[in-house]
Amino acid sequence: MGLERAAFGVLPDGMSVEAITLTNERGMDVRLITYGAGIQALRVPDREGRLGDVALGHASLAAYLDHPQYLGSTVGRFANRIAAGRFRLDGDDYQVPINDGDNALHGGPGGFDKANWEIARMDDGPTPGVTLRHVSPDGDQGFPGTLTVTAAYRLHADNSLSVDYRAVTDRPTIVGLSNHAYWNLSGEGSAESAMDHLLTIHGDTFLPTDAGAIPTGEFRPVAGTPFDFRAPARIGGRVRDARDDQIRLGRGYDHNWVIGRELADGARPVARLADPASGRVMDLLSNQPGLQFYSGNFLDGTTIGKSNGCYRMGDGVALEPQLFPDTPNRPAFGSARLAPGDIYRNVIVWRFSTDRS
Repeated sequence: MGLERAAFGVLPDGMSVEAITLTNERGMDVRLITYGAGIQALRVPDREGRLGDVALGHASLAAYLDHPQYLGSTVGRFANRIAAGRFRLDGDDYQVPINDGDNALHGGPGGFDKANWEIARMDDGPTPGVTLRHVSPDGDQGFPGTLTVTAAYRLHADNSLSVDYRAVTDRPTIVGLSNHAYWNLSGEGSAESAMDHLLTIHGDTFLPTDAGAIPTGEFRPVAGTPFDFRAPARIGGRVRDARDDQIRLGRGYDHNWVIGRELADGARPVARLADPASGRVMDLLSNQPGLQFYSGNFLDGTTIGKSNGCYRMGDGVALEPQLFPDTPNRPAFGSARLAPGDIYRNVIVWRFSTDRS
């Protein structure tokens, strides 16, 4: 039980990347790295009490640099896509470099996943934690305002991991952060696919997209579609349902579910992922209105994981609580604007348990 700090590598500019391991009294542990404020490993027990690493990731810093896939990373300044990388704020136009077809994804090519965050605070004890901090200067990737961001990770006694993202700015800007962990509850190096997991999403509608994964603006009911996960359903049973044009466009799932039309006051249930093979269950909670579910459609075997296996399509799935994609250009989606004196906040909780049935 407690906290350990170790070196993880050195960046080309000479900056040191560190790893912080948090362990709770039940033996669950998480390894976080300052590069991208990311989850590098997360070991939780299965129904027999055996620990297994359920988060996709790389064994070395060099692999993160050579094959960027957002594995476990904090993404921002705006998570998900901005159409054409352009938005207008308070009468001024801004351009973010495009890095996903014609659009900007996860804050552009130099987003927060590429930053080496500093360790601002470490807390030992029964509920160990670490707070990472990053300062994004005015004009970074085209965004206005100097943004100061913190990611406070904490490992709890009930086998839940939480992160509390906060941000403040010195001038009006837009912000939307999330974590891009890929999950395989059978174990990241196992032969079991995440497509055999049972998924529940607490949303009645989702956001259809165009061919560039930009929402059309429609709030479409999930009823009668492959997007209906209101009751537990096997992911692989629907991910290739070509009768739905949205599945064809995304080569699977890469869509945002509507959990609510407003931010919640606290973390509310968002989704549940369950693995019949291991018995592991992950409940996801957040205060965010949207959930991006990505079924790992572009994992093509070229990314090598911690167990020296090739990550392929379906080997992991991402569940990212966030604002709706392209919110800066969609008034009907709410607002991504952050003003001086206000605090942006995204609280995410991953709660792990087992099902012995």
